[in-house]
Amino acid sequence: MRRMNSSNERAGPEADAGEALVEITDLHFAYGDKPIFRGLSLKVPRGKVVAILGSSGSGKSTLLKLIGGQLKPASGTIRVDGQVVHEIDTAALYALRRRLGMMFQVSGLFSDLSVFENIAFPLREHTDLDEEMIRALVLMKLHAVGLRGASRLMPADLSGGMNRRVALARAISLEPAMAMYDEPFAGLDPISLNVIAMLIRRLNDVIGSTSIIVTYDVSESLKLVDYIYVIENGVVAGEGTPQELLASDDPFIKQFLHLLPDGPVQFHAPARPIAEDLQLG
Repeated sequence: MRRMNSSNERAGPEADAGEALVEITDLHFAYGDKPIFRGLSLKVPRGKVVAILGSSGSGKSTLLKLIGGQLKPASGTIRVDGQVVHEIDTAALYALRRRLGMMFQVSGLFSDLSVFENIAFPLREHTDLDEEMIRALVLMKLHAVGLRGASRLMPADLSGGMNRRVALARAISLEPAMAMYDEPFAGLDPISLNVIAMLIRRLNDVIGSTSIIVTYDVSESLKLVDYIYVIENGVVAGEGTPQELLASDDPFIKQFLHLLPDGPVQFHAPARPIAEDLQLG
């Protein structure tokens, strides 16, 4: 396992083993006066499942928006399949996005379309398939996430977990070259979570896709992914295979992956001893 505190270090022995589909170099980005990335560098190898982990507010979802061209960096470079995302024109960006699948953190389903129509939308928008083929593909994707029987329901009729599964089906409807999953396990019961995790892994391997997973679910990530980046304070704090990170003695990585209450990240906000406060009362 490596620990990275400088953007000058190379990102990932696993990434060096194969061609990188995504390559981020010395990335800086801020929301107003609040810095998010301070020289972050990483690579996502083609055909792999890579997890981006980090504490709340570390910029995990923001990173996906930068990769997809929704946001532009202050400096640094983001390459996807050889193209600098923040430098290409609108037509080229839209063409690139058609090769990407995105599962949004809040599902992002069209509220006035049925489950079936939500999945069919990208197929109708980006392909010339006839309606018979679209129907077959939609039902296959819904069957994969266990919701073929809910195809006629509206998003408002679904539970939170069911909404997440429909969002996943839509994200994979075009069998993208790269799929990005923003908190794919949020709101799922243990059975659905396991099924969705296996589906992400199987899709990646069967069609030769590449997957980036942003999640708080450390335990599920360790079972699912090939490589992990842990982000903290705007840079990559640690990286490696699940086995390498689990064996790490780095205090932050150890606390984060093993869910320890004590370590560099403090649970309690800074305060004087509670006994002093109680005496004042």
